[in-house]
Amino acid sequence: MPETPFETARGLVAAYRAQRTRPSEAVEAALAQVERHEPRVRAFLHLDAERARTEAAAWDRRYAAGEDTPPLAGVPVALKDNLCTRGAPTTCGSRILEGWRPPYDATVVARLRTAGAILLGKTNLDEFAMGSSTENSAFGPTRNPWDLSRVPGGSSGGSAAAVAAGFVPLALGSDTGGSIRLPAGFCGVVGLKPTYGRVSRYGLVAFASSLDQIGPLARDVEDCALLLDAIAGPDPLDTTSARVPPPQARAALGAAPRGLRVGVVTDAFGAGVAPGVAAAIREALRTLEGLGLAIEEVALPTLEAALPAYYLLAPAEASANLARYDGMRYGLRAAGADLVDTYRQTRRRGFGPEVKRRIMLGTYALSAGYYDAYYLRAQKVRTLVARDFERAFARADVVVMPVAPTPAFAIGERAADPLQMYLADVFTIPVNLAGLPGLALPCGFDGGLPVGLQLIGRPFDEATLLRVGHAYQQATDWHRRRPPVA
Repeated sequence: MPETPFETARGLVAAYRAQRTRPSEAVEAALAQVERHEPRVRAFLHLDAERARTEAAAWDRRYAAGEDTPPLAGVPVALKDNLCTRGAPTTCGSRILEGWRPPYDATVVARLRTAGAILLGKTNLDEFAMGSSTENSAFGPTRNPWDLSRVPGGSSGGSAAAVAAGFVPLALGSDTGGSIRLPAGFCGVVGLKPTYGRVSRYGLVAFASSLDQIGPLARDVEDCALLLDAIAGPDPLDTTSARVPPPQARAALGAAPRGLRVGVVTDAFGAGVAPGVAAAIREALRTLEGLGLAIEEVALPTLEAALPAYYLLAPAEASANLARYDGMRYGLRAAGADLVDTYRQTRRRGFGPEVKRRIMLGTYALSAGYYDAYYLRAQKVRTLVARDFERAFARADVVVMPVAPTPAFAIGERAADPLQMYLADVFTIPVNLAGLPGLALPCGFDGGLPVGLQLIGRPFDEATLLRVGHAYQQATDWHRRRPPVA
């Protein structure tokens, strides 16, 4: 069995094919790493060790027999616990779904199984993906492997922490306003929010249906592309799934990005951005320029307006999506004096404070007399955000901003101030409002904590983002550094 955890998924598959190791050894290495560090990190809500061992043994036999195997055969993968998994718990980090086992797999889960992945377990998240720190989980917070007193970001904090800590080489998260990119930035890994519609949302428990998108987390860009290729593509089960060809993302990495134009958002270096973060981003831009990319300044005038618009639109959609949790069909049921009281008691006991806050905010924004003043106006701002990006892409092939204004903050630091917590998403939210792809990758450190670089692309142009990100990682070593826990 390997003495240290695997580095990359593609390296693991190559080792299997060369008979240097076996899937069962990799699974045991993963489980040993989890046993060693999980009590402190708390990345997982559910581990399926026995099923993982059974599947690994089956792949052992196929590799030993020299059979053709799919691209992720025998690779351990972690799933955010808002992705439906047949027969395995799917809680969304909420008491209201505690113990619920879906009767079907999400499309991305089915595609991972087809690709040969071994699904090791389900990772922690902010309840119903509502949060930026993974502190809002009903089952306790996840901790950042770089500093256990810090948050891993949210809401896909469990998935990012699992990759950073070496529990798995690959994980899936979901991104509604930055929930893949923020944890990737805070944990020093790579995270991709694909274009809206690129990856099927069927089987993703909805937070905000016009914003949610599933995407990969990995240790480097090439593994991120490998995982995207496994899950992307049209799906007849999802009416929002785009009928566009799969991206062939990994194949695109060989093309050098020389000559591409990088647009730097000047508005993203103002007050509130930590000096260490700004310095790391500027150094990354110098590296990109040295690789032959042209640096241009672009403006996003609606950058500051995007945050309040999002916190009207996303809660409005959440208030509708979460109405289904009434104690009648699945999940928690709390006895009440009558039907309405049963609804009331179930939701009072089942939902946490942040979910209740967003339901109330969304219901208010949609109520008679306030719809035009709040919800409709926020939709107009959303259109303006998309137009700002269109103008930026007239001058640039890729737009650059920080992932977040600061590195990972301390656990509990912002828990009592929701507005300060929401500000962590100021640079990621516009990408969701416009439905664009965004890639987060490590570009330095500030006070010993990772800093994330965010690359934003045109719709369905994940290939260009990944090309630029891959070239950057070939010229730097930030992604090769490992946290103390790993």
